[in-house]
Amino acid sequence: MSVSGIVRAVGRTPLVELGCVVPAGSARVLVKVESGNPTGSMKDRMALSVVERAAANGRLPVAGTVVEYTGGSTGTSLAFVCAALGYSATVVTSDAFSREKRDHMRALGAKVVEIPSDGGRTTRELIRAMMRRAAELGEAPDAFLADQFNNPDAAAGYAPLADELWEQTGGHVHAFVQSVGTAQCITGVARRLGALGDGVEIIAVEPNESPVLSGGEPGSHAIEGIGPGFVPPLWDGDLVREIQTVSTDAAKAMTRRLAKEEGLFGGTSTGANLVAALRVAQRLGVGKTVVTVLCDSGLKYLSTDLYAEHPPADGPQSLTERT
Repeated sequence: MSVSGIVRAVGRTPLVELGCVVPAGSARVLVKVESGNPTGSMKDRMALSVVERAAANGRLPVAGTVVEYTGGSTGTSLAFVCAALGYSATVVTSDAFSREKRDHMRALGAKVVEIPSDGGRTTRELIRAMMRRAAELGEAPDAFLADQFNNPDAAAGYAPLADELWEQTGGHVHAFVQSVGTAQCITGVARRLGALGDGVEIIAVEPNESPVLSGGEPGSHAIEGIGPGFVPPLWDGDLVREIQTVSTDAAKAMTRRLAKEEGLFGGTSTGANLVAALRVAQRLGVGKTVVTVLCDSGLKYLSTDLYAEHPPADGPQSLTERT
């Protein structure tokens, strides 16, 4: 399949150095602004990779339907790629995730199936219920189950992100910090950075309320897109130097700071990334470079309390919070 039209706009996003939120004496902190992708999310990268590769080897038939379970951004990205390349999309999601994401999927022509949540929180039970429903829908004729937790084509879609980071920094990357949902982004970037140079520290981020990668118990949280409550099947702990935990409240507070003090408008997982990245920057010190990701646009969260005029009181914001 030849890549043409709007899908050619995927990738090649800006890399921005932060100033105001980075304490003195820290390493410099750079943010890959993935909201510059067509749907405002880094997930456009994996969606294009998954659809192209499935079409190339016949798993996705001509005019077939892509089926996926998703917290929203992956579904939106798949709906976008399908609309651009002539496929249908069916997405299983939940009211735990923002209305903007669900409306965006529908606007791009996807059929959206919503699974009720427990009070709008992300839990292991909810994610597994979504996965089961998508698997059922994926058995239909001409359907292809994208299966983002288990599909290695998703990680391959993030390798170009690593190439871009290496080029944009002139090869000066000392640490890469990224929150973990499916683990596909951190895996794809880590493997490629490892091939480009030695000694890049890979730092994983997960919700403090559900620290399963750290060996803790699953729990509910409100950082959309990460922390599914179980260890992702393709998680490779050998790629990671350390795992940082960040609470929902701390992530939201940092997301608001990033918008007001740096002019960068992201979602809650971006705030979690920044909390962890600032810890790493303090440890590494002056002369080093820490890179992290603005995962998606804050426009996806305007109906949530993230950017509410009077948001709930923020919880602890200590840079040393971890398990």
